[in-house]
Amino acid sequence: MRLFKAHGLGNDYLVLVDGPPITVPTARALCDRHRGPGGDGILEPFASDRADAGIRIWNPDGSVAEKSGNGLRIASWWLHHHRGLAAVHTVDTGFDVVRSHVRGDEVTVQMGSATFEAPRIPTAESVQERPIDLAGDTVVVTAVGTGNPHAVVFLDALPAGPAHLDELPWRRWGAALETHPLFPNRTNVQFAKVLGPTDIEIRIWERGAGETSASGSSSCGVVAAAVRTGRVPPGSVTVHMPGGTLHVALDDAYALTLRGPVAPVGTWEAAPGFAAAWPTS
Repeated sequence: MRLFKAHGLGNDYLVLVDGPPITVPTARALCDRHRGPGGDGILEPFASDRADAGIRIWNPDGSVAEKSGNGLRIASWWLHHHRGLAAVHTVDTGFDVVRSHVRGDEVTVQMGSATFEAPRIPTAESVQERPIDLAGDTVVVTAVGTGNPHAVVFLDALPAGPAHLDELPWRRWGAALETHPLFPNRTNVQFAKVLGPTDIEIRIWERGAGETSASGSSSCGVVAAAVRTGRVPPGSVTVHMPGGTLHVALDDAYALTLRGPVAPVGTWEAAPGFAAAWPTS
């Protein structure tokens, strides 16, 4: 098995270059940062009859993600630079088809349109500026779908909230919201502070991965929720995360475009016997 690794602002993915199909146990083993090459997910190519290429996105817990902004940017970078795909191409995730444009080490992905309809996110019922109790703490949540589900908590909606995101117990809240009954497929969670009409700062708890330094689909979800709730106008927004910044453009129809860098790390080859150590369940 050979894998290629790259990251988008510290959010790192492994691309399956050669080897057997990924399974739940192998996804968990490969993403393990102590016993494997480690990553926030795995990108598995597959043949698609509706796009130029297919990429299945695996989470570290062995679940499959509908969409990942950083994962798709890394996949497109690899498809262009290593597989010779045209700079402008389409990628099938198994759930949706997106269009990418690679310019050197910067990749732009048209992420589709955000939705706030409960069945399409999905949520069990409407979650729009909704107070949710988390073991005695009340957070106000707006749910949005960008091809995958997101639960956004804005700092200014918290009662007597602190001035800084890192003063919140956001990791504990993120873990609780990820598996909340309102989200039948679990959810990604973001905690956001609006800095101005074109700048938002966020912290990210990613479904199936936990805390991540950056996330493209999370950035898109936060911008869509900020526009929906009147916190920022449609247009271009810079999203600031611990790993760096991504740029999200959203129009009046809630169509999203994501732009940001990809940094290659290198290739990894499994040692003889490595597969024998994979768990079977």
